[in-house]
Amino acid sequence: MIQTERLVLRRWREADKDPFAALNADPAVMEHFPAVLSRAESDAMADRIAADIADRGFGLWAVEADGAFIGFTGLSVPRFTAAFTPCVEIGWRLARHAWGHGYATEAATAALGDGFTRLGLTEVVSFTAVPNLRSQAVMRRLGMSHDPAEDFDHPAVAEGSPLRRHVLYRISAERWHRGS
Repeated sequence: MIQTERLVLRRWREADKDPFAALNADPAVMEHFPAVLSRAESDAMADRIAADIADRGFGLWAVEADGAFIGFTGLSVPRFTAAFTPCVEIGWRLARHAWGHGYATEAATAALGDGFTRLGLTEVVSFTAVPNLRSQAVMRRLGMSHDPAEDFDHPAVAEGSPLRRHVLYRISAERWHRGS
């Protein structure tokens, strides 16, 4: 478990599946993904995330604010091949009511700190579809840097989709420790 001033990042619970399914079914939350998720797809994702945490000792932690599940933030290993893989990625997905409070940045800052200190990672990446300006702003607030030459077409997104092109951001442990 990781605690910040306002948030708790923790292992997943069965009770998280209902609010997780609701956020995954919200078209605004899923705007920069190919589709909203069905309940079965959302539950399968929650189970995969929980298994990753059990196997690796890190993952996409369930995030609580004021004792309520609001989404996930944490580290994962992408399940696709690209020029920058294998790697560890920082990611987040929060319910719409949790937007605009700085939770994504606060939780991601804590997850990066855990990755660079407890796990001894040397670098973490983050990526998102080009139109996802909100997530790109979080990446910049985290101190991550973007090299447009590293932008890529996500192999899991259909050709011709406006979401296929992705930006890639990076942060090294050295840069993280200088900035923290």
